[in-house]
Amino acid sequence: MKLLSWNVNGLRAIYKKNFMDWFIEKNADIFCVQETKAHREQLPDDLIEREGYSSYFAQAEKKGYSGVALWTRKKPESILYQLNIPQFDLEGRLIQADYSEFTLFNIYFPNGKASKERLQFKLDFYETILKKWMAC
Repeated sequence: MKLLSWNVNGLRAIYKKNFMDWFIEKNADIFCVQETKAHREQLPDDLIEREGYSSYFAQAEKKGYSGVALWTRKKPESILYQLNIPQFDLEGRLIQADYSEFTLFNIYFPNGKASKERLQFKLDFYETILKKWMAC
């Protein structure tokens, strides 16, 4: 199985820079992207609906901020977008895809350099994800 992950720093921006050509060329079974900075309704249809793939998008409440996306050939048994912790869930930083063979976490971790509070947010997020991962 070929799995690719890329922090794109803006999905709409890389779409304009031939992202679809790269997507086709790489021919991966699973594509994970982070920092999409877009809501699903802002994306072109051919980016959302890829023949042979199921697609999933987690978006921040705030437009133009964070977000992750997943395209997968094998449909997951379940998808989870939230940790059920509002401070984290509002930022659209997680897609968990559960397959019979493994669990995939597509995560965009926060930057902790902006302030002491944001660093603590990052550490708390990391600890929550780590506990969740250890439980799988």
